[in-house]
Amino acid sequence: MGDGAGHQLLGRGDAVAARPDRPITEAFRERGLGVGMYHSLIDWHHPQFPIDGLHPLRDDEAARAEVRDMAEYRRYLHAQVAELLTRYGPVEQLFFDFSYAEHVHEGTPVWGGKGAQDWGSEELLTNVRSLQPGILVNDRLGIPGDYVTPEQYQPAEPPTLDGVPVLWEACQTINGSWGYDRDNTTAKSPDLLLRMLVDTVAKDGNLLLNVGPTARGELDPVAANTLRAIGRWMSRHGRAIHGAGPSAYTPPPDCRYTQQGNRLYLHLFAWPFEAVHLPGLAGRVEYAQLLHDASEVPMEVLSTDQEPHMTSAAGLGADTLTLELPVRRPDVAIPVIELFLR
Repeated sequence: MGDGAGHQLLGRGDAVAARPDRPITEAFRERGLGVGMYHSLIDWHHPQFPIDGLHPLRDDEAARAEVRDMAEYRRYLHAQVAELLTRYGPVEQLFFDFSYAEHVHEGTPVWGGKGAQDWGSEELLTNVRSLQPGILVNDRLGIPGDYVTPEQYQPAEPPTLDGVPVLWEACQTINGSWGYDRDNTTAKSPDLLLRMLVDTVAKDGNLLLNVGPTARGELDPVAANTLRAIGRWMSRHGRAIHGAGPSAYTPPPDCRYTQQGNRLYLHLFAWPFEAVHLPGLAGRVEYAQLLHDASEVPMEVLSTDQEPHMTSAAGLGADTLTLELPVRRPDVAIPVIELFLR
């Protein structure tokens, strides 16, 4: 992200009119999807973008001696954004990337870093909202946005600002690289990516998963197979994700809850032996089933008076619902039990 190639990806006004870009956004809308766009605030190709500690020419003394006009670059940046928001119809989301006025790289502050004043962020955001009043804008202009964007890590708790929950999006890659990298072999498994997806939804967030096409515009086999595996899981478990969000109930260890209306979804990151115990759900569930095959999951409330014996477990709290599971783990990336709440 922030690779400085923004204007090459997005094109100047006359180039956009000549290229077949609009069918991409039209195809999204035909399938009922919103349109989100990425825009690099950094543009290392622009002759007026001032060289700084992240610029590829940072060690070139002649280049560093050039006088460059940030005001001219700022006008160019604003014009590029206006072009994006007026040529492609409704745009639901705009992801700017990124401000680095106080950025530290490998323990050293980046000299010449740029932030809100350099981008003219206040004016830019005002213009964005005037052109697309319903748009969501991220938090990387150096001023507050509509949602926050933790990158390459999963927050332990839902993000807050001054103690108040905020909209958020986890920004992740398949293998650690934002663009195609032939030699990067640290691809995450589909199971891990799905656990990250579930964890994000359970914390009321959105997951942005990046894929980087090759120079031929194709996905490499690892990325393609990963997306197919995620798609296979989603084909049976999609309703535990799409339209779902966090639950007020506390899940047992190694599990996550998502909820949609009166349907509570128990995602089992680890498969327990024969039973899983759900505090607070006794008397609250009408029916339970494994989501991948719609097979019923028996349930009971163990008597609080039951003592542990050689072949029987101790009774649990009167509010704890026990689900009886098969010994063999279902052959899916993450087993999910759908609970029909009363």
